[in-house]
Amino acid sequence: MAEATLTISSRNYSSWSLRGWLLCRMAGLDLAVELLPGTDASTRAELLHLSPSFLVPRLDHGGIAVWDALAIAEYLNEIRPEAGLLPEAPSERARCRSVCAEMHGGFINLRSALPMNLRSLHRGFKIFNGAKGDIERICAIFEDCLSRSGGPFLFGARPTMADAMYAPVCTRFRTYDVALPFTAATYRDTILGWDLLNEWAALAEEEPDEIEELDMEF
Repeated sequence: MAEATLTISSRNYSSWSLRGWLLCRMAGLDLAVELLPGTDASTRAELLHLSPSFLVPRLDHGGIAVWDALAIAEYLNEIRPEAGLLPEAPSERARCRSVCAEMHGGFINLRSALPMNLRSLHRGFKIFNGAKGDIERICAIFEDCLSRSGGPFLFGARPTMADAMYAPVCTRFRTYDVALPFTAATYRDTILGWDLLNEWAALAEEEPDEIEELDMEF
Protein backbone atom coordinates (compact mmCIF):
# COMPACT_ATOMS: atom_id res chain seq x y z
CA MET A 1 0.00 0.00 0.00
CA ALA A 2 1.36 3.42 -0.98
CA GLU A 3 2.30 5.80 1.82
CA ALA A 4 0.38 8.69 0.25
CA THR A 5 -2.48 9.40 -2.15
CA LEU A 6 -2.66 12.33 -4.52
CA THR A 7 -6.08 13.23 -5.89
CA ILE A 8 -5.99 14.95 -9.28
CA SER A 9 -8.52 16.09 -11.86
CA SER A 10 -6.80 15.45 -15.22
CA ARG A 11 -3.34 14.73 -16.50
CA ASN A 12 -4.00 16.34 -19.87
CA TYR A 13 -5.68 19.56 -18.80
CA SER A 14 -4.90 20.28 -15.14
CA SER A 15 -1.78 22.33 -14.59
CA TRP A 16 -2.29 22.30 -10.82
CA SER A 17 -2.54 18.52 -10.75
CA LEU A 18 0.72 18.32 -12.69
CA ARG A 19 2.42 20.64 -10.21
CA GLY A 20 1.27 18.61 -7.23
CA TRP A 21 2.38 15.33 -8.80
CA LEU A 22 5.80 16.67 -9.76
CA LEU A 23 6.36 17.93 -6.22
CA CYS A 24 5.40 14.59 -4.70
CA ARG A 25 7.66 12.68 -7.05
CA MET A 26 10.54 15.09 -6.46
CA ALA A 27 10.11 14.52 -2.73
CA GLY A 28 10.31 10.76 -3.26
CA LEU A 29 6.88 9.87 -1.88
CA ASP A 30 5.57 6.38 -2.48
CA LEU A 31 2.46 7.65 -4.22
CA ALA A 32 -0.91 6.38 -5.37
CA VAL A 33 -2.92 8.64 -7.70
CA GLU A 34 -6.70 8.99 -7.58
CA LEU A 35 -8.15 10.52 -10.75
CA LEU A 36 -11.47 12.33 -10.48
CA PRO A 37 -13.85 11.73 -13.41
CA GLY A 38 -14.19 14.38 -16.09
CA THR A 39 -17.93 14.44 -15.44
CA ASP A 40 -17.42 15.71 -11.89
CA ALA A 41 -18.82 19.27 -11.67
CA SER A 42 -16.03 20.64 -9.47
CA THR A 43 -13.41 19.12 -11.78
CA ARG A 44 -14.88 20.84 -14.84
CA ALA A 45 -15.16 24.12 -12.94
CA GLU A 46 -11.46 23.99 -12.12
CA LEU A 47 -10.35 23.06 -15.61
CA LEU A 48 -12.53 25.70 -17.27
CA HIS A 49 -11.40 28.41 -14.82
CA LEU A 50 -14.95 28.84 -13.53
CA SER A 51 -14.07 28.28 -9.89
CA PRO A 52 -11.92 30.71 -7.87
CA SER A 53 -10.80 27.91 -5.55
CA PHE A 54 -10.55 24.16 -5.80
CA LEU A 55 -9.49 21.21 -3.71
CA VAL A 56 -7.24 19.39 -6.17
CA PRO A 57 -4.55 18.44 -6.15
CA ARG A 58 -5.01 17.04 -2.66
CA LEU A 59 -2.34 15.04 -0.86
CA ASP A 60 -3.33 12.56 1.85
CA HIS A 61 -0.29 11.46 3.83
CA GLY A 62 -0.24 9.75 7.19
CA GLY A 63 -3.67 11.00 8.15
CA ILE A 64 -2.84 14.56 7.06
CA ALA A 65 -4.69 16.18 4.14
CA VAL A 66 -3.05 19.03 2.23
CA TRP A 67 -4.61 20.67 -0.81
CA ASP A 68 -3.40 23.35 -3.22
CA ALA A 69 -0.07 22.88 -5.00
CA LEU A 70 1.76 25.61 -3.09
CA ALA A 71 0.62 24.24 0.27
CA ILE A 72 1.71 20.77 -0.85
CA ALA A 73 5.12 22.16 -1.81
CA GLU A 74 5.66 23.69 1.63
CA TYR A 75 4.41 20.57 3.40
CA LEU A 76 6.76 18.36 1.42
CA ASN A 77 9.66 20.69 2.13
CA GLU A 78 8.94 20.30 5.86
CA ILE A 79 8.80 16.50 5.85
CA ARG A 80 11.48 15.88 3.20
CA PRO A 81 14.01 18.73 3.45
CA GLU A 82 16.65 16.45 1.94
CA ALA A 83 14.71 16.48 -1.36
CA GLY A 84 15.95 20.01 -2.05
CA LEU A 85 12.60 21.50 -3.03
CA LEU A 86 14.02 24.84 -1.94
CA PRO A 87 17.57 26.11 -2.57
CA GLU A 88 20.07 26.08 0.28
CA ALA A 89 20.95 29.78 0.47
CA PRO A 90 18.39 31.89 2.40
CA SER A 91 18.36 34.59 -0.28
CA GLU A 92 17.65 32.04 -2.99
CA ARG A 93 15.00 30.30 -0.90
CA ALA A 94 13.26 33.65 -0.61
CA ARG A 95 13.53 34.22 -4.36
CA CYS A 96 12.26 30.70 -5.09
CA ARG A 97 9.25 31.18 -2.83
CA SER A 98 8.56 34.54 -4.44
CA VAL A 99 8.52 33.28 -8.02
CA CYS A 100 6.37 30.32 -6.93
CA ALA A 101 3.88 32.68 -5.29
CA GLU A 102 3.85 34.85 -8.41
CA MET A 103 2.93 31.81 -10.50
CA HIS A 104 0.35 30.71 -7.97
CA GLY A 105 -1.45 34.04 -7.75
CA GLY A 106 -0.86 35.64 -11.14
CA PHE A 107 -0.72 35.24 -14.91
CA ILE A 108 -4.50 35.01 -15.20
CA ASN A 109 -4.51 36.15 -18.83
CA LEU A 110 -2.07 33.43 -19.85
CA ARG A 111 -4.04 30.76 -18.01
CA SER A 112 -7.27 31.78 -19.70
CA ALA A 113 -5.90 32.32 -23.20
CA LEU A 114 -3.55 29.32 -23.28
CA PRO A 115 -5.17 26.50 -21.27
CA MET A 116 -3.00 23.47 -20.68
CA ASN A 117 -3.61 20.70 -23.21
CA LEU A 118 -0.74 18.26 -23.57
CA ARG A 119 -2.30 16.40 -26.49
CA SER A 120 -2.73 19.48 -28.71
CA LEU A 121 -0.40 21.54 -30.87
CA HIS A 122 -1.46 24.82 -32.48
CA ARG A 123 1.07 26.09 -35.00
CA GLY A 124 1.09 29.83 -35.58
CA PHE A 125 -1.31 30.46 -32.71
CA LYS A 126 -2.20 34.16 -32.38
CA ILE A 127 -1.70 35.36 -28.81
CA PHE A 128 -3.79 38.28 -27.64
CA ASN A 129 -2.12 41.29 -26.02
CA GLY A 130 -3.17 40.54 -22.45
CA ALA A 131 -1.37 37.21 -22.46
CA LYS A 132 1.73 38.74 -24.06
CA GLY A 133 2.46 40.72 -20.90
CA ASP A 134 2.31 37.55 -18.82
CA ILE A 135 4.65 35.77 -21.24
CA GLU A 136 7.14 38.63 -21.08
CA ARG A 137 7.13 38.59 -17.28
CA ILE A 138 7.63 34.81 -17.18
CA CYS A 139 10.54 35.08 -19.60
CA ALA A 140 12.06 37.77 -17.35
CA ILE A 141 11.76 35.41 -14.36
CA PHE A 142 13.49 32.66 -16.31
CA GLU A 143 16.27 35.02 -17.39
CA ASP A 144 16.83 36.35 -13.87
CA CYS A 145 16.85 32.96 -12.15
CA LEU A 146 19.03 31.25 -14.74
CA SER A 147 21.55 34.09 -14.87
CA ARG A 148 21.98 33.79 -11.10
CA SER A 149 22.03 30.00 -10.87
CA GLY A 150 23.71 28.97 -14.11
CA GLY A 151 20.91 26.47 -14.80
CA PRO A 152 19.87 24.20 -16.28
CA PHE A 153 16.98 24.46 -13.78
CA LEU A 154 15.82 27.77 -12.35
CA PHE A 155 17.90 27.46 -9.18
CA GLY A 156 20.76 25.33 -10.38
CA ALA A 157 21.65 21.78 -11.24
CA ARG A 158 18.57 20.13 -9.76
CA PRO A 159 14.88 21.02 -9.94
CA THR A 160 13.17 22.85 -7.10
CA MET A 161 9.56 23.69 -6.37
CA ALA A 162 9.91 26.62 -8.80
CA ASP A 163 10.48 24.24 -11.70
CA ALA A 164 7.40 22.26 -10.71
CA MET A 165 5.35 25.47 -10.62
CA TYR A 166 6.52 26.66 -14.06
CA ALA A 167 6.59 23.29 -15.84
CA PRO A 168 2.96 23.55 -17.02
CA VAL A 169 3.76 26.96 -18.53
CA CYS A 170 6.53 25.35 -20.58
CA THR A 171 4.02 22.85 -21.96
CA ARG A 172 1.73 25.73 -22.90
CA PHE A 173 4.60 27.40 -24.75
CA ARG A 174 4.92 24.24 -26.85
CA THR A 175 1.18 23.67 -27.30
CA TYR A 176 0.59 27.20 -28.60
CA ASP A 177 3.86 27.59 -30.51
CA VAL A 178 4.96 30.61 -28.46
CA ALA A 179 8.10 32.33 -29.75
CA LEU A 180 10.56 32.81 -26.89
CA PRO A 181 13.92 34.50 -26.33
CA PHE A 182 16.92 32.18 -26.32
CA THR A 183 17.24 31.71 -22.55
CA ALA A 184 13.52 31.05 -22.06
CA ALA A 185 13.44 28.67 -25.03
CA THR A 186 16.44 26.76 -23.67
CA TYR A 187 14.77 26.42 -20.28
CA ARG A 188 11.49 25.35 -21.90
CA ASP A 189 13.36 22.57 -23.70
CA THR A 190 15.04 21.51 -20.45
CA ILE A 191 11.66 21.13 -18.79
CA LEU A 192 10.12 19.38 -21.81
CA GLY A 193 12.97 16.88 -21.66
CA TRP A 194 12.53 16.29 -17.91
CA ASP A 195 11.93 12.60 -17.29
CA LEU A 196 9.17 13.25 -14.76
CA LEU A 197 7.27 15.50 -17.14
CA ASN A 198 7.56 12.94 -19.92
CA GLU A 199 6.26 10.23 -17.58
CA TRP A 200 3.21 12.38 -16.80
CA ALA A 201 2.66 13.21 -20.49
CA ALA A 202 2.71 9.52 -21.43
CA LEU A 203 0.00 8.84 -18.87
CA ALA A 204 -2.00 11.82 -20.18
CA GLU A 205 -2.04 10.21 -23.63
CA GLU A 206 -3.91 7.25 -22.15
CA GLU A 207 -6.70 9.32 -20.59
CA PRO A 208 -9.98 8.76 -22.42
CA ASP A 209 -11.82 11.88 -21.30
CA GLU A 210 -11.89 14.98 -23.44
CA ILE A 211 -13.38 18.33 -22.54
CA GLU A 212 -14.90 19.79 -25.67
CA GLU A 213 -14.45 23.39 -24.56
CA LEU A 214 -10.69 22.85 -24.22
CA ASP A 215 -10.31 20.82 -27.42
CA MET A 216 -12.05 23.25 -29.73
CA GLU A 217 -10.30 24.56 -32.84
CA PHE A 218 -8.52 27.83 -32.11
